[in-house]
Formats: sequence, C-alpha cells, structure tokens
Amino acid sequence: MRKLFKEIAATLGCILILGLIVQFAVLLPLPNHRLRTNRYHSTISYQQTPTVMIPGWGGNTTTYRRMVCYLQQNNYAQKVMTIWVSPTGNVKNSGSYHGQKNALIQVLYNWNYNATYHPQVRQLTNVLQVLHDRYHINKMNVIAHSYGGTEFIHAYMSSKKLRKEIQLRNVIFLGVPVEESFGIKVKFVPNLNRKSKDKNFHQLEREMGEWDPKSTVRIFNVMGGNDDEVPHIQSEMLKSLVRIHPEIRYKQVIVPKTNHFQLHDRKIILQRIPQILWGK
Repeated sequence: MRKLFKEIAATLGCILILGLIVQFAVLLPLPNHRLRTNRYHSTISYQQTPTVMIPGWGGNTTTYRRMVCYLQQNNYAQKVMTIWVSPTGNVKNSGSYHGQKNALIQVLYNWNYNATYHPQVRQLTNVLQVLHDRYHINKMNVIAHSYGGTEFIHAYMSSKKLRKEIQLRNVIFLGVPVEESFGIKVKFVPNLNRKSKDKNFHQLEREMGEWDPKSTVRIFNVMGGNDDEVPHIQSEMLKSLVRIHPEIRYKQVIVPKTNHFQLHDRKIILQRIPQILWGK
C-alpha cells in the first residue's frame, strides 16, 4: 500500500510539474517588432493611440499570435509591450510604451481559468490603471476576444476613474457575451433588455448611462456564423447598451463559417482590422 501511495504521489508530482511547464510556455510574450518607416501604407494613419489586446477565458500568448504576426509582417503595427497580471492584481511588464505609432500591447493573465470572469475584471482594472499612471496612456483602442471583452467592458465601465482618465477610440469585440440569461433561440428585438435576468448586464446598463464618452467611439461587434460557445443574442445585446450614446458608432457583423476560436485567426477578419483601427 505504501508503495502504491508513493507511485501515485510521484505521478501527481509529474503532472503538476508538466502543468507548470505548459503554463509557463503559454505565457511567454510574443516578440516585439519595430515599424519600418520606408514601408508605411498610404491608406493607414500611423498614430500614437495604442491598441490593447485582451484574451478570453483560458486565453494566452497563442490567442493573438497570428493576428500580431499579420499586422507586423505587413507593417501595419508594432508590438511594443507585454503586460502580465497575477490573481492578486500584481502587474509586471516586458517592453515599454513611449508614444510609438500603432503600438500593440499584449495583456496576459497569469491564471484565467476561474468559474466566472469577475476575478479578471479586478485584475484588468489594475492593468488599465497602470497603463494610465505609469505610461500616461489616456486614449486607447481595444481588441478583445470572448470573456476578455466582457472583462474589459465591466472593468472600464465600473471605474469612474478609468472612464474619466482614458478615452476609447476603436473597440473590436470578437465573440463577446454581454448578456448571459438569453439562449440560442432568442432573437434580438428593441427593448429586449427589459426581459433580461442577468444582473451583470443591468449593472452595465446603469454604468453606461453614467458614462460620458466626450468624443466619438467606434465599436465593431464581430460574431462567428458557427459560434457554438457564445449565442449571437448574448453579443447582440451590446446594441441595447450603446444606443443611448450618439457619440458611439456601432456596427455588428456575423462572419460565415467561423467558429468561436477562429474569430482572432481568420484571414478575412485580420484583413479588416488595419482599416478599422487605423484606416484613413
């Protein structure tokens, strides 16, 4: 029996070590890259507003690997910094932001396998505050996949300080649920928000009612035609939240033959991103 216990302990120890190695590997940053001024595109505006890239539940460095490579290889943008946040909200970074044009900032959670997205909301709030306080970022674009977008909208809207200090420019949501009480059979209609039983959604309604965008914000809500993870209605309810603000230019699109995890990888989507974020 003692021998059996030793064998089980050894096996569990190996599994734990392997798990730690895998977790370390998926949190390695994507390489930084510099724009080449001699290859600027005439249709692209190169500007100092950075773009923050937020992964979803269980997302890691692989989430935006293909997107970042595409943007850098085509000289649309340059990744300048990776920022990690721990479950306790401690923020560390590699690289730096000092006004580089079309800068990409990669956000990585040290652990984002929780039962809900709420721990990541608190962590992301710290990240956004650090970006403002330490790097003087007062305007930003955002690309967020799945729960990463849910976490962002809750972190930003629930903080009066962030709403005041950081202006949003272009926000790209990829398969992001904002209301989770409706199922796949529910179709979007005006005033559907009154039937929602999602208390987090109603909290967002109140917070967005208090928000003063001050300038134009463009939101692109992208959904996959074959998304079995997030029903379209849960993403489409974003329209109910933004309609009270004339400063918000909202557009939603469903990409055919695209599942939830292809939303950050498909070439047809990658090709649209430069024009959405930096098109003249």
